[in-house]
Amino acid sequence: MINEIMPSTPHKDFENIKKLDENGVEFWDARELMPLLGYAQWRAFEEVINRAAKACINSGQDIDNHFARSSKMVEIGSNTVREVINYRLDRYACYLVAQNGDPKKPEIALAQTYFAIQTRRQEIFEQLSDAEKRLFIRDEVSDRNKKLFKTARRAGVNKFGLFNDAGYKGLYGMPLSEVEQKKGIKKGELLDRAGSTELAANLFRITQTDEKIKKDKIQGEQSATQAHFMVGGKIRQTIKEIGGTTPENLSMEKHIKEIKREIKLLKQEEKDKIKSFKNT
Repeated sequence: MINEIMPSTPHKDFENIKKLDENGVEFWDARELMPLLGYAQWRAFEEVINRAAKACINSGQDIDNHFARSSKMVEIGSNTVREVINYRLDRYACYLVAQNGDPKKPEIALAQTYFAIQTRRQEIFEQLSDAEKRLFIRDEVSDRNKKLFKTARRAGVNKFGLFNDAGYKGLYGMPLSEVEQKKGIKKGELLDRAGSTELAANLFRITQTDEKIKKDKIQGEQSATQAHFMVGGKIRQTIKEIGGTTPENLSMEKHIKEIKREIKLLKQEEKDKIKSFKNT
């Protein structure tokens, strides 16, 4: 449903430089975004950011929720660094920056399309029912898992069962087989029976492990497996610290296949109602 409005060849660079803060909220580093939008000088790009910030204020938004002023250390030669002004921009801020950039730059035109579609995608997601959100997150988990396994393979992982189980041990505090036994589900059903909250925790585990292996240039099966376990454990610890329910104690829900069938039936019923209304 959401993928229907996505471009067939999205600009991967925008997603590659995206970051997540300690709460799992995505943001872009303004100085990393700058060259992707065709700007070589910070002074010129900061003017664009200022115009975007004004547009944010004029739209009645709280600027601090979208444009977070920060600083960054950069090299200036001779092995010396200095502190410079920077911004942490959320997706809406990036959209406004693209809208206020130089329209003559092809990079700006591309960014305008990209962030407009992504912003619309988020709006649609927020309008989905709980069942549709769960289905969407499950598809994301499946897609991101494939990417993680490719990254793990390049890092030297061959025993994917052990690698995968390490992530579960970190996040759930026990091997996958014990999780399935505790929840009373069949082998291989965990993610298909997990609710949105549990799926989101697993999605975060998967994406952060993928990023860590790439960023730290981890090599070797043991090191990659340990990284997966560590990331899962960090997420588990965060859940505990904020008073959340650890995933092994979350209730199971209907199998995702049942959800797909129900959504398909509802859509067919809607079509039939519309058709019936037109014929009256």
